Amino acid sequence: MRGEETVDELRAYGLRIIQQRHGYRFSLDPLLLCAFVDVGRVERVIDLGTGSGIIPLVLARRDAQATLVGVEVQEGMAELAKRNVALNGLSERIGIVHDDIAGLRKRFPVSSFDLVLSNPPYRKRGTGRVSPKAGRDDARHESTATLADFLAAAKYLVKPTGRICFIYHPGRLPDLFAEADRLKLAPLRLRLVHGTRDAEARMALVEFLKGRKGELRVLPPLIVRGDDFTYTAEVAAVFGE
Repeated sequence: MRGEETVDELRAYGLRIIQQRHGYRFSLDPLLLCAFVDVGRVERVIDLGTGSGIIPLVLARRDAQATLVGVEVQEGMAELAKRNVALNGLSERIGIVHDDIAGLRKRFPVSSFDLVLSNPPYRKRGTGRVSPKAGRDDARHESTATLADFLAAAKYLVKPTGRICFIYHPGRLPDLFAEADRLKLAPLRLRLVHGTRDAEARMALVEFLKGRKGELRVLPPLIVRGDDFTYTAEVAAVFGE
């Protein structure tokens, strides 16, 4: 471990995660996305914008057969993800790629993956507050790639009838669904995430299908904290508590 870093445990998955003490640190969102996806019968999985590698690490623990790739545009974060993969003994099953979303067509043949996931930046350029902490602003704001770029890359990478799962801000769901419709990606499942029962939705989990039509299922809301402001049983289970 280097200076200004911490090592945090995810007991539910037997993982140790190196993170920047004062820079970007993974939140609950990627863990909720992992819990949302069905990894049954998938062989190849790719995570677009992997950060510290948390999504492929968790899914590798959930499915002992899958091979996974994490893509990260920030060189420092990509190196950190590689260290996390090695720390957890998963280098034979997880590859980390340092590249921009637009460069993936040169790296992978079309329809290479069974499942594509992403927790992409959801704020448009020039909107929202700018974080003073290194890496956080790039994780939140569309910098080198837009929502359209992420969805187009996902469609290119996933196999016909393969699944695409995003976690995204509910305020931009119209943009997400409009772009998916343009790309002929059918929304299959939608689940809104609320901080408490009475709060507005803070994030949205969405699954798309490539290659055929499907009816959208709107699932019951996911509530993060109960009336006493402790994690609900469902969310506590994500952390192994």
